[in-house]
Amino acid sequence: MSNLKIGDKAIVFDLPGVDGKRHSLAGYAGKEIVVVIFTCNHCPYARAWEDRFVQIQADYIAKGVQLLAISSNDAVKHPDDGFEKMKERAAEKSFNFPYLYDESQEVAGAYGAQRTPEVFVFDRQRILRYQGTVDDNYEEPAAVKTPYLRQALDAVLAGKSAPTPETAAVGCTIKWK
Repeated sequence: MSNLKIGDKAIVFDLPGVDGKRHSLAGYAGKEIVVVIFTCNHCPYARAWEDRFVQIQADYIAKGVQLLAISSNDAVKHPDDGFEKMKERAAEKSFNFPYLYDESQEVAGAYGAQRTPEVFVFDRQRILRYQGTVDDNYEEPAAVKTPYLRQALDAVLAGKSAPTPETAAVGCTIKWK
């Protein structure tokens, strides 16, 4: 499980994005919710959920929700997860959210992220309100019965607790140096 527990404050970061800009948590201070997603290019689980991340961002942007995807994998062992490949992947999949590179792996370590993808939902005060997986079926979007991330977003936007505040993240392990 993560270093962060439900109710903990978000850990600040400042990382380069594939858009050529730097992104920090403070840069999204006006957002109702910030969703930090640890992900990568090569993991089949991460790839399976990418289109859903794009759709979630599109569905929730007007409600003040901002997704931030972070890749922390060791690009020496996994060249597909390097910064140039991240730029290609973001363009290929038309990411509508920043895709950030945690080359030092400090952010993933601080958050205690273990998997790709692993989702952290922070409310307006940047308090952790949900941590875990996206939904209950990475293979078949149409077969999803429990959309954990969407349920958490809806609850937090309504000023309530996520119905399931924690789930086990499903995916590949983060590839540590």
